[in-house]
Amino acid sequence: MKKTIGIIGAGNIGKAVAGHFLKAGYQVTLSNSKDPSTLQSTLNQLGNGAKGGTIQEVTETDIIILALPWSQVATLADIRDWKDKIVIDATNHFITYYPDFDVEDLGDKASSEVVRDLLKGSRIVKAFNTIFFKILEADPHVASGNRVLFVSGDDAEAKALVKDIIGDIGFAPVDLGSLSVGSKFQQAKGALATLNLIQLPS
Repeated sequence: MKKTIGIIGAGNIGKAVAGHFLKAGYQVTLSNSKDPSTLQSTLNQLGNGAKGGTIQEVTETDIIILALPWSQVATLADIRDWKDKIVIDATNHFITYYPDFDVEDLGDKASSEVVRDLLKGSRIVKAFNTIFFKILEADPHVASGNRVLFVSGDDAEAKALVKDIIGDIGFAPVDLGSLSVGSKFQQAKGALATLNLIQLPS
């Protein structure tokens, strides 16, 4: 039986990721910072298998994806007991957007390490954050290959599960290692940010 997917954030990234999971037969629950009723037009666009819920309801799913603005991540800390929850961090630590796209100074920490520390006990995996949403929402099958999604994390079991579901929706997961090393390459202004790669069959 497929895992249930919850997405906190119903903007461009959240909708793009939801579309791929729905197409692959997953049940997806989305939430935003408002009442779930405000998601109806988004749910109509996404189609069967998508439903709206509160943030609390989304956190009851098997795998939770964070696709909300960086400024709102800290508000999730007291939503629930995060211990052992598998959380995919698709956020980028922007504090301004176009035209400057400034990022918060986190010192030596990766942004996903900050998320891990906020959501205490969670099993954080970094993914879905490097590609522009219009590319992310497109068919991942390209030129006889599959579009690459980078993955980082410290929990081997959680990371393996995330890699499996990424492969199941048609992307090619590429493991970059730990949050402290790999996710720094993925995060905003990192060496792999915005890179669009295709893995061709060997």
